[in-house]
Amino acid sequence: MANVMLRKKIDVQTPAVSGVKRYARKIWLAGLGAYARVGSEGGEYFKELVKSGQRIESKSKKVAVEQVGADNSHIHQVKSYVSSVKDLVEVQLANVESAFDSRVASALNRIGIASKHDVETLSAKLEELTALLERVARKH
Repeated sequence: MANVMLRKKIDVQTPAVSGVKRYARKIWLAGLGAYARVGSEGGEYFKELVKSGQRIESKSKKVAVEQVGADNSHIHQVKSYVSSVKDLVEVQLANVESAFDSRVASALNRIGIASKHDVETLSAKLEELTALLERVARKH
C-alpha cells in the first residue's frame, strides 16, 4: 500500500514568518562564511576560535560560581529570617492562647461554672472526707 503524504499549504507572506526566514538565512550564511574563512585561513583561525571559546567559558563559569555563592548566601538569610518570624509567631500564638483560656475561665466563673482546678480541689477534699468517714465507721 502506498504511503500518501499530505502537505498543508501555509501562508508564508506573514511578516513574522518572513522575518524568521530572513534571520534563519543570515545564520546559515554566517555559518557558511565561518566555514569558508576557516578553510582559507587554515587552522590558525580555528585555534583562535577555540581560545576565544575557552576564555568565554572560563568567565562564564566564574560568574556562575559567584552567582551561586551569592544566591546560597541569600537563601541562608531568608531561612534565618523565616525561622525568626516562625519563633515570633509561636510566641504570639502562645500569648493569644493563654489570654483566650484566661478569658474563657473568667466568663465561666462569672456564670457559676466551676473550673477544672475547682473540681480537682473539691474532689481531693471529698476523698479526704470519705477516708475520714471510713475511719470513724470502723471505730464504731
